[in-house]
Amino acid sequence: MTVSFDWLTAWLVAASVLAVLLTVWDKSRARRHAWRVSESTLWLVALLGGAAAMCLSMLVIGHKTLHRRFMIGLPLLLAAQIAAVYLLWHTKWLIFI
Repeated sequence: MTVSFDWLTAWLVAASVLAVLLTVWDKSRARRHAWRVSESTLWLVALLGGAAAMCLSMLVIGHKTLHRRFMIGLPLLLAAQIAAVYLLWHTKWLIFI
């Protein structure tokens, strides 16, 4: 089943907005020593398309910048996502999995 570019764009925008909101909320909670967003939740949102927004928001607000798994892992995940979209786009094979 082929996925339209509009659907993919809407998905990535939604994932990006969620990634920024969760990152900012987690930073706010961390400052108050309150309950935090789990790292697995942050990774799931990044994996589902929010890696770019999460990476940028973490750098802007200075959140988890000392965590190597985020500062190395998120850019690697983003590179993999960009490569996947590039390959799917140029082979004209956007598939809904």
